[in-house]
This record gives sequence, structure tokens and C-alpha cells, in this order.
Amino acid sequence: MVLVPRWVSSLESGETARMDRASDSGANIGRLLPFSMGSRFGFIGQEDGRFSINKIAKSNVSLSENHWAEYEAEPTRLAVYDNTGETYAEIDTPHGYPFFLNGRMFIVGSEQNSISEIDVSGSVSWTYEFAAQLTCVDAAAGLLLAGCLDGSIVIIDSAGRKVFSFEPGGSRYPVILGCALSRDGSRLCLISGVDKQRFLYLEHFGASSGDYKVVYHEFLNDGFRRPVFISFIENDSWVIFERVGGLGFYESGSRQTAKVDLEGEIKVIDQSGGQGLVFTIISRPDGMKELAGIMLPDRVMLAAPFKSDEVFLGRSDSRLLIGGGQTIIAFELEKR
Repeated sequence: MVLVPRWVSSLESGETARMDRASDSGANIGRLLPFSMGSRFGFIGQEDGRFSINKIAKSNVSLSENHWAEYEAEPTRLAVYDNTGETYAEIDTPHGYPFFLNGRMFIVGSEQNSISEIDVSGSVSWTYEFAAQLTCVDAAAGLLLAGCLDGSIVIIDSAGRKVFSFEPGGSRYPVILGCALSRDGSRLCLISGVDKQRFLYLEHFGASSGDYKVVYHEFLNDGFRRPVFISFIENDSWVIFERVGGLGFYESGSRQTAKVDLEGEIKVIDQSGGQGLVFTIISRPDGMKELAGIMLPDRVMLAAPFKSDEVFLGRSDSRLLIGGGQTIIAFELEKR
């Protein structure tokens, strides 16, 4: 497996230099990928490296694959745009802060203990109030999964109704530090607790929409006291999550975990995987950044150091985008 460079784009000039034989006029934009690096954010075409949006952030930014919004510390009105810069929705008196998941728009309340879904007209479809402050959230298949400071999770359906709740327990300080839903909503995974931190994997059983049961859990030797990255990858057949000293992997078929040791702080992680490979960028103790490519489940097959204060990592199938400094470069994953 090799990385073949395809193009390089400058955030400052907005210009793109191609490294393959495709002409600029004949190249397709391809899927637009969101990026955020330093003070800049926007969307870039995976195939041709051209920016549909390339902006310097003037305030807070919420960004997803399809939508984005800039907002002040106490927004009184919100304008939501699509990935080409067209106005998608306008929200009056939001009483909170926007975020976007799975093509849906939400507002998290200013007290961080409520979520409202917003429709394309800017109106509130529903609001759900939680018993404690929110610590993590994910959405898929018309469901919203939320983890809370009190150690509970709640799943809410598309109408704003609670269909499942659960408290993992087993820790001195109960708190949900990370959560993720599979694309079909039939599985979910959690990082739970401080002082005996745990990884948990739940699957849906039975006819009821709220029948989820723990099918695997593992105590992690050490734990974090901050939000932890966790996500389904490889068409939901694997879960990747942060653990002290590196990354953890869980395979749903074998119900076994593996660990990859990485020296440094994890800055960003490939959230999709593909071809049995997943990538991450870490900040090493010597101040260098390093792109690491991992062959599932536990073999580091690439370690490429580089210098940059800010970094970006994007992935779409076999196309890998890496950002550093004021540049984004695209590679194609090829077998030779």
C-alpha cells in the first residue's frame, strides 16, 4: 500500500497545483470535505483540490460535511449555510449554540443541558431537557445519542421522544466521556467513568426500539478526565477510540480489542477507515507532528514526521487529505 500525491492547495492563495496527469479543466470536484486548520475553515473538493469555501473565522464556527455557521458568544440570530456558501436556514433567538450531525441541525442550550432540533425553516421541531449537563453526542438513523455528566446516556428518536436510557456505573466518578452510534442505529459504544474507566459496546435486541444490551465491556488501565474520541469505522465493523498511550480498536465480529501504542498527543483521527487502514496525526514530545497509518488491528505501517503548528486530516474512501501550515495535500491510497 502506497500514498500517491495528487494535488496541493494553498489556503492563502486558494490556488491548486496538480501532481497527476489529469488536466485542471477535466478534473471533477468530487465530494466536498470540510476542513478547519488554525484560523481558517471551509470546504475543499477531494478530486480537484479547489475550495468552495475558504474563510478566516471571525468568531465561533460549527462545521459539518454539509452545513456550517459562525456565531458569537451569545448569538441572537443564526444563519446556516451549505457547503457551497448558499443560505440553508435562518434561526431567530436560538437560545444556544448550533451543531450539525448526520445532515440534521441542532441547538444545544446555553446551560448545556438541553437539545433542540431545527428544521429547514428555522423552527424548533422538538426540545429535550436532560437531567445533567451534556458531555458528548452523536446521531444516526434518525436517532440522537447523548452522554451526560451524571454518567447516563439517552437515545432520542426523530420526534424528540426518549426510547432508551442507561447508566453504565462501575466507576468512582460516573461520567460519559465519549459516545458513538452505528450508521443503522443498531449498535452504540461508550467511554464511561473516571477511576476505573470503561469501554462498552451495546447492541439492539428484540422488537422494541429501546432494547439495547451490553455485549462487551473492558476496563481501561488508565483513563482520561476529558472528552475522548470514539467512532465506528470500516463500515461499522470496527470501533476506534482513544486510550492512554495510544488507540484502542474493537472488532464487532470477534468481540476482541487491540491496542496500538503511539508516543505523543493524538490531534486528529480518520473517522471512516477503509481498506483495513486508519490514519491519525499525533503531536510528538519533540514538537514534531507525525502522520501514522495503522493496518487493523494493531500494526503501524507508516510513520511520517513533519513540522506544523496546526494540522488537518480528511478521508474519503481511498483519498487522504493532510493539512499543515497553510497547505492541504491530497494522496491516493494504491496497492502495488
